[in-house]
Amino acid sequence: MPRIPADEALIAGEWRRGAGAPADTVDPATGRVLATVHAVSPDEVAEAARAAAAAAADPRWRDLLPHRRALLLHRVAELIEGSADDLAALQTADTGKALTETRALVGSAAATFRYTAAALETAEEAITPSRGDYVTLSVYEPIGVVGAINPWNSPIASDAQKLAPALAAGNAVLLKPAEWTPLVSLALGRLISGALEEFGLPAGLLSVLTGRGSVVGDAIVRDPHVGKVTFTGGTSTGRTLAHAAAEKLMPVSLELGGKSPTVVLADADVEQALAGVMFGIFSSSGQSCVAGSRLFVARRLYEEFVGELVARVRKLRIGPGTRPDTQVAPLVHHQHRDSVASYVDLAREEGARVLCGGGVPEGAEYQDGAYYLPTVLDGLPNSSRTCQEEIFGPVLVALPFDDEDDLVRQANSSVYGLACGIWTRDHRAAWRIARRVDAGTVWINTYKQFSIATPFGGMKESGLGREKGRDGIRAHQRQKSLYWGLTDAPLPWAD
Repeated sequence: MPRIPADEALIAGEWRRGAGAPADTVDPATGRVLATVHAVSPDEVAEAARAAAAAAADPRWRDLLPHRRALLLHRVAELIEGSADDLAALQTADTGKALTETRALVGSAAATFRYTAAALETAEEAITPSRGDYVTLSVYEPIGVVGAINPWNSPIASDAQKLAPALAAGNAVLLKPAEWTPLVSLALGRLISGALEEFGLPAGLLSVLTGRGSVVGDAIVRDPHVGKVTFTGGTSTGRTLAHAAAEKLMPVSLELGGKSPTVVLADADVEQALAGVMFGIFSSSGQSCVAGSRLFVARRLYEEFVGELVARVRKLRIGPGTRPDTQVAPLVHHQHRDSVASYVDLAREEGARVLCGGGVPEGAEYQDGAYYLPTVLDGLPNSSRTCQEEIFGPVLVALPFDDEDDLVRQANSSVYGLACGIWTRDHRAAWRIARRVDAGTVWINTYKQFSIATPFGGMKESGLGREKGRDGIRAHQRQKSLYWGLTDAPLPWAD
């Protein structure tokens, strides 16, 4: 594992210990303290924001042509790939995720920088149709300073999805990692700051500001130098952030919670659906905004399908993320494990049947970690709190449906609209349901597949705006219209 100066943050181009309170970051598999990280203070956020604004206006960055900025992004991708093993090991230690997953997330981060560099190389501005004796142009310019606030479940991939387009657009960035999982974001910050130095660019273009969201995140959102904030996290926090942004008339991008339906029609390939449903909820130990946490099965298939599903879930291999055969790793933190457990207790109070799981695993190897058994529940109405509130853990609620209208009604009976999975051999039914369900992403006969080239975001209380795709860069810019007169004829009212 690489040496991480965990008592430091990147503030205004300088690596130093934050002036705020210390917090331990813990290995979820063992409960062992990995590092103590000091939060930055609101004054240090303000210092970083001032430096970011100056860096964004520095001619070395402001006047750098897009294809030269693309070279910087390519270099960051190279540095990530060169440190891939260390970054994956660090993220496994900090988040508890399986190494197979953290290696994929590191690869995704590098690919995000490469794709964004390519999109930047080929981005075009437009000459718009003329309506008179002038040429009209639509051009794009940086916002200036972007705040990027990320969650704890997939730090390096989430960091890349925010940093790459913001930098490509010509901005400076204030990155705030989650308090529980700051280490890989700090490591990524060191790689990017090294690339900035290598290219002779202002160090203040990136700050990595550690600490609580309610303090550091709030200071970022409210700072007058910050012109946009991108946030991934809980809906209640996103709503608070949006209110603060509205006071500044500042654009925001919010990727929030989910309670995503995954649907098994009567004609589905059962083997494919069983594997997909399990992967959709139990990979990442359910700690995914798009987790397929509500399972809707056609009533005539329900008992058979759920029975086989439960039998297979009981066989899932639970263990530390460092073990190659682990399928369900520990949750990110003991406090979060307790939150998941409290939701299962609530389900019992609401009358749920616990078909499997429903507690912590037994055995000495699990006693110090933040483990929770993969759990399947049924017997609840879709209106129950268990079926409506995001648990963010390895907990699946199964419900039957009678027909397509009943399915769509239940699937859409949620404040969320982030994702949906559909398992069927009938392409017509898949198309109808995919178009009728309120979800920003729909997977058909697959689940949790992602492409940096494809926009991602939610509907309803699952968020505002989109990340990824070619338009991801434009989302971090301001559009300006230019009119260029072509005639010597006098304008009206001219002498």
